[in-house]
Amino acid sequence: MGVVVPLEGERKNSEEAVRVLQRLVAEDMESVNEIIRDRMGSDVDMIPELANHLIDSGGKRLRPMLTLTCARMCGYGGSDHVRLAASVEFMHTATLLHDDVVDESDMRRGQTTARLIWGNQASVLVGDFLLGRAFKLMVETKSLRALEILSEAASVIAEGEVMQLATAKDTSTTEDAYLKVISAKTAALFAAATEIGAVVASQNGEQAAALESYGRNLGIAFQLVDDALDYNGKAATLGKNVGDDFREGKITLPVVLAFRRGDDEERAFWRRTLQDGDQKEGDLETAFDIMSKHKAIEDTVTRARHYGEMARDALGIFPASERREALSGLVDFCISRAY
Repeated sequence: MGVVVPLEGERKNSEEAVRVLQRLVAEDMESVNEIIRDRMGSDVDMIPELANHLIDSGGKRLRPMLTLTCARMCGYGGSDHVRLAASVEFMHTATLLHDDVVDESDMRRGQTTARLIWGNQASVLVGDFLLGRAFKLMVETKSLRALEILSEAASVIAEGEVMQLATAKDTSTTEDAYLKVISAKTAALFAAATEIGAVVASQNGEQAAALESYGRNLGIAFQLVDDALDYNGKAATLGKNVGDDFREGKITLPVVLAFRRGDDEERAFWRRTLQDGDQKEGDLETAFDIMSKHKAIEDTVTRARHYGEMARDALGIFPASERREALSGLVDFCISRAY
């Protein structure tokens, strides 16, 4: 696709940043995992079976790790950050279950989606069960501000899903409209996960604002790379089939850029395949070619780098530390997934 591949050393350094982050939160993550296992229990056998199918499928659990790291970086010495991190993971898992139903996805994290095994209704209801568990954990911390942040995030994420439905198959979608969708659908939970780390440490001012900015911009960069990978990645990296966004008619930034920069014939192609849903054999390869011609993937990654740098800059108010360096390195990891 014409994307410049970084040096192998850069990729290794970004992966090392994740390993450092995992090491820093290892003890706290054990407690998070214990809470997750305990709170998924139910007399209804299908609930833990379905939830475990996704939770145990190998996700890196970046969002709860962010909560744990931010709390400790802000000087927190208690244990409520563990409950909040578990809440974040439950919320994330619930949104994935709901997303797969809405998107009619067949693959998630490299395995068959829960909806194909247990059905759409069960997936939605178990997602609702996990949201209930998340809010119970929030209440247990007795932090009204953390509850406010996470409940607002839950509403914004739902709004983002509805906005995405409204823009689906609409080739007139602008870059601003697309960014509004991913800011709600993806970045809102990243922002909440990082901000509550400061809140639980009673740092509700400058530090909370900085970490909210870090999480939000990191989340936007993360989603931009995901959208680039759908046209420029491998199934093993994505955890889903390459081209799924194209087949589902999703209007992501690579499509927006290619459509705006294309000629009349190319725009007619996007209208036929995405807007009208009339896809034929070879259309995905044609989409790749058009995007390559107009550097749509490259420029999507360039935008991801821009938001990544804003995330990194937000950390500048914190004293130098291993945790701050790990959070900064996580930006590199998110971007390096594009290669």
